[in-house]
Amino acid sequence: MSSDIPGSVILFAFGLTMFAGLSTGIGAAVAFFAKKTNTRLLSTALGFSAGVMIYVSMIEIFQKSKESLISELGEAQGYTAAVLAFFGGIFLSAIIDKLVPSGQNPHEQVSLSEISDVQHAVRKKKALYRMGIFSAMAIAIHNFPEGLATFFSAVEDPALGISVAIAVAIHNIPEGIAVSIPVFYSTENRKKAFFLSFMSGLAEPVGALFGFFFLLPFFNGLTFGITFGIVAGIMVFISLDELLPTAEQYGEHHLTIYGLIAGMAVMAVSLLLFV
Repeated sequence: MSSDIPGSVILFAFGLTMFAGLSTGIGAAVAFFAKKTNTRLLSTALGFSAGVMIYVSMIEIFQKSKESLISELGEAQGYTAAVLAFFGGIFLSAIIDKLVPSGQNPHEQVSLSEISDVQHAVRKKKALYRMGIFSAMAIAIHNFPEGLATFFSAVEDPALGISVAIAVAIHNIPEGIAVSIPVFYSTENRKKAFFLSFMSGLAEPVGALFGFFFLLPFFNGLTFGITFGIVAGIMVFISLDELLPTAEQYGEHHLTIYGLIAGMAVMAVSLLLFV
């Protein structure tokens, strides 16, 4: 199949995927403007990131999974496969979470009144850093099939590829925040926060490369649907089990909720722009 596609189209598809993936760097730049003591910003940003991840998972990624699997397997079997893939992603995330030693687990929360205690402060920073790393991993996992989707959309129809790439780029900006903010607050290292956030976006061009070399002749609706269902489950678990509890821990309840709603609203608008 790849031999029938002009080289210019392939290069154009790679370029769009690179543009979309590296837009996480815009969100990552937030770390360079964050104040060390602003826990209200941290709480709001984490809530915002959770809103982005939950909304895009439930409204966009899961729906794409369901539609793709229904087209391949039929209404009943396709919908069932999408649901199983979704909860499979949640189950996979839960297993990974259980394998982490309790002393490193961010769900073992400490009140803000104990932050002056050195041991608790170190523990909280380790937990926050771990959450940033897991967010980067989740976003990278999300971006990998998203890179495939952008690449194949552009190969099939360059105009469609442009629309998908712009939408993905808008999505990736708040996702960059989801990594840069917790890493910065845990390490106080702006360069490291930017680097890890920026690198999570590289999964998209990597996904495009993988698609070109290995999947272009074989990629179909079945593999696409299962992958997106699993990714949706992983992102929802990360949001509910890590982002939101940590946001509540570091700030006021209403700031977390306002951030959550704002994240959902931004993602909703970005999707409406390309309907």
